[in-house]
Amino acid sequence: MMRESLGIFRTAIFAGILIAIAGYGFLACKVVGMFLFILGLAAVVSYKLKLFTGTVGFVDMKEIPSLLVILLGNILGCFLVSFIAKVDAAVDVQGAAVDILQSRLALGWWVCALKAIGCGILMSVAVHFARKGKEFGHWVPLLFAVPLFIHCGFPHCVADAFYFLACPSSVLMENGWELLCVYVSIVIGNSVGCNLYRWILPTKNCE
Repeated sequence: MMRESLGIFRTAIFAGILIAIAGYGFLACKVVGMFLFILGLAAVVSYKLKLFTGTVGFVDMKEIPSLLVILLGNILGCFLVSFIAKVDAAVDVQGAAVDILQSRLALGWWVCALKAIGCGILMSVAVHFARKGKEFGHWVPLLFAVPLFIHCGFPHCVADAFYFLACPSSVLMENGWELLCVYVSIVIGNSVGCNLYRWILPTKNCE
């Protein structure tokens, strides 16, 4: 059991690293990065890594405890990449990250939770079809889902973890508890959105 959890944790860290790198590209240039972000999720699906939003909509009740391990691993992966943002003087990644953090705080926790549901829906659609096979048609939803959730400003709990961690420490300390509430609401919203198809659609349509 412990060995299995460690294996999940390792793949979750790598998934977090990939999403954080994709987020780094988005912060560096939002227009181009919105489309380059696709690579992060595509790599996660191809490597069969454990990403919270790619897992929470496909687990049984008995697997729910492993979701915390996955989320913590994803956040640790984001934390590792955030060090680059803090020392990169060539691109104002920190400034862009602060803008996102402030926009989330301005929305408030309940609006972030509602918008995060939209991201969860799109992530489950993208991952569901991408897992079906290697044909190009199976990957089309992923190609559209990622730019769509970014364009709509739907929060993604792993990407947002990187954006928040890429901010200066003083900003994080200043907004500590409020930011934590917003982040938890995003995780909950993503989880609801990822599972919405299972609660609404007939079982045969979810296979």
